[in-house]
Amino acid sequence: MPHPIILVVHGPEIFDAGDLFFLIDRLAPSRIIVAGVMARTAAEESGIPCEFAGLPPSMVIRDLPPETALANLGKTPESGKIFGEIVASRLTPRGLIHLEASSRTLYLWNREPDALSREIAGKTGYALERISSQELGSYASRTIRGCLPGEAVYVNGIVIGQATDPEVVIRVERGAIITVSGIRPKMHGLEKLADLQFTDLSHVWCKSGSVRTASPRTGELRTGPGRVLFIDHCGHRLYDKITPGTRGIISIGDDTTAVCGHIAAHLGIPVFGIVDGDADGIVPVSFATGSVVARAIRERDDDIGMEIRGMVPENTADWDDLIERLIRYLGKRVEIVRPGR
Repeated sequence: MPHPIILVVHGPEIFDAGDLFFLIDRLAPSRIIVAGVMARTAAEESGIPCEFAGLPPSMVIRDLPPETALANLGKTPESGKIFGEIVASRLTPRGLIHLEASSRTLYLWNREPDALSREIAGKTGYALERISSQELGSYASRTIRGCLPGEAVYVNGIVIGQATDPEVVIRVERGAIITVSGIRPKMHGLEKLADLQFTDLSHVWCKSGSVRTASPRTGELRTGPGRVLFIDHCGHRLYDKITPGTRGIISIGDDTTAVCGHIAAHLGIPVFGIVDGDADGIVPVSFATGSVVARAIRERDDDIGMEIRGMVPENTADWDDLIERLIRYLGKRVEIVRPGR
């Protein structure tokens, strides 16, 4: 290569499908930086040495040298291209090298072909395409493109409904997000966002589809007393909170429990999930040994979550003792749909 290249990797699928192994073999990057939550899970399972940024790709790339490329595998070639356009628009006027594995295309967003891009194309066999994006301004409405009818649509990690068309339109009214078209709304999800008081949707994290299609590998169970996390409808922030001393997770909500269980499975961390049966199937269900899922019978999972939050110790706790105490406290208000053993 004319210069050492840095790969910023987005999404778990490029790990799970093996495309990243191919890119590493051909390009020998000097650094591999992972953006996104489920991408980190897939990266850790892959064994590839990576750095984890915990930030959107545009924020990672902004502070890196020009010899940096975004590597992505969209669910379709069109959705992969749309994703690259969103990242590029947030970097304008800086250009972006975008390796889209779904179509084996090297997009040069707002950037002229040079020796580096031609060398990348030659080594990977990706078709080279120069393309332009516009700078992202602020606006009170947003079109989420590349949706497949029936799949979940998210805003800031919260499912707000199911897509009915390839494009979903949302807008802000008096600080709240309103669905306009192309979506069957999930009012419970919209209610969860109501307190955030949005004014500008240009940099809100929006996506559609599953967050990962592959099942995680189950890691060795963490044992002994330790810290227990309480996660209420923000499973995508889980990595910000997990420490080596974490021994369990209390999760509130069907989708949150699914995401927490998926992430925690390969780390060997059990989950106690409170659900009420409105899962959107955003990730394959998997749990570490010792995990328990309890379904509320006549209440919302949110209400039970608020009630038991104070029962979770802030410091050290014994996982089995805590779960036994919570199950005994909740009694016949819940049905245990996944026993711990």
